[in-house]
Amino acid sequence: MANIPKKVVDRFKKEVPRFKRILKKAMDRDVNESDTVTIVTDVLAAVFGYDKYDEVTSEQAIRGTYCDLALQIDGKIKYLIEVKAIGLDLKENHLRQALNYGANQGVPWVVLTNGRLWEIHRIRFEKPISAELVCVCDFLETQPSKTDDQARLFLLCREGISKAAIEEYHGYVQVVNRMVLAAIIQTDPLISVMRRELRRLSPGLKVTPDDVARLLPEVLKRDVLDGDEAKKARQKVQRAAKAALRKKATS
Repeated sequence: MANIPKKVVDRFKKEVPRFKRILKKAMDRDVNESDTVTIVTDVLAAVFGYDKYDEVTSEQAIRGTYCDLALQIDGKIKYLIEVKAIGLDLKENHLRQALNYGANQGVPWVVLTNGRLWEIHRIRFEKPISAELVCVCDFLETQPSKTDDQARLFLLCREGISKAAIEEYHGYVQVVNRMVLAAIIQTDPLISVMRRELRRLSPGLKVTPDDVARLLPEVLKRDVLDGDEAKKARQKVQRAAKAALRKKATS
């Protein structure tokens, strides 16, 4: 993952506790969406390092689009931000307006936030347009001294954009996730390893690869075995295995 500059870490340690207090007060008062937008704009400036006058644009600044805020660097929109009132739960349908705008303008990254929760979504430019949830940050639970929390905050930082932090993180989560791990577990080499370990528990025990494969649906959760995401993960693993075989054959 990208290295986080010390000045950014110092900024997190200074500003995150301050805005946690502000957000808690706002939750107690159950502030409306407009007031939440104001707080979010201040967070973008103080915590994430944007110039709120030049780099944080409002709905009017992007000419009637249906997105509350956008982060614009050197004239190019990097993130669209949909803001909901701090007391509202974030729901998938809240993304629709931002997704439509992002799809039309070619902006792949959308943030959905109520000030406390910050969700980063990546638009899938397919038919129909959809989005995948890449990262969630609970601001009130964030500990700015913890490395993992710093890494999540950095994804939205001005400095993180220059280091392509979100793209790097997205590449990581596309590979290191439960769908891909489940797909790997179902491959012949891993089934052979499990068969060998079972036979080691009881020497002479007759266990076939089919015996192991038949048990996997009882071990793994249904959602990592069925559905489009599980299918895509298996295809990814199969493509990687074939590529490795081709490389080995030509070496």
